[in-house]
Amino acid sequence: MEKEPQLFLLQKQLGYAFSDPALLERCLTHVSYGRGKEDSHNETLEFLGDAVLDLAISDVLMRRFPEKSEGDLSKMRASLVNAAALAGKATQLNLGELLRMGKGEERSGGRKKKSILAGAFEALLGGIYWDGGYEPARRVVECYFSSDIEERQLGQHDYKTRLQEISQMLFHAPPVYRLVAESGPDHEKRFVTEIIIGGEVLGRGEGQSKKQSEQEAASKALAHLQQSREASVKA
Repeated sequence: MEKEPQLFLLQKQLGYAFSDPALLERCLTHVSYGRGKEDSHNETLEFLGDAVLDLAISDVLMRRFPEKSEGDLSKMRASLVNAAALAGKATQLNLGELLRMGKGEERSGGRKKKSILAGAFEALLGGIYWDGGYEPARRVVECYFSSDIEERQLGQHDYKTRLQEISQMLFHAPPVYRLVAESGPDHEKRFVTEIIIGGEVLGRGEGQSKKQSEQEAASKALAHLQQSREASVKA
């Protein structure tokens, strides 16, 4: 099989080794590649993976938020599972480079198309389910969506919204978020964000996504403002 080192790395990133290498190859084969039999490309695995993803996300959300209503859980799932989000997971895994596709599709930028990348991620989940069952697929979903779920959880304590309100009230201006560092390979990115209010850096946060780093920075800025307020009261 071509690109064996990359495929080995992919399975290591997933935490799952395919017992059937041909199935992994099929997961990474777009329908435009040598159009032929149904079992030669990933469309039906994408169909299966879509269902597996919905089930796994629902499973994880119910376990993490047992107090939430069906409506709340449905909204959270919808916000987590969309083409842009799935394409982002595919990019983390470098699926664009590993895909087999027709020359025409490749010339039109297929390796970077959100729909193709999202489909490949779903096909991969479908392949894992087909090869090893539900539990390995669920673990992959939980691993790759945990930080996103944490951000949704922060929605109950949205530090950025609260900081915006306080900044407008105290300084008559919104906080400024500045990305100051970005490091690590695509599948393990780390972002560092600073918050500037009134010309002063009041918070610095780090996370696996820009949003996560901004939330952490906002949390620290709020703590800083609270401490300043308490100190002024004591004085």
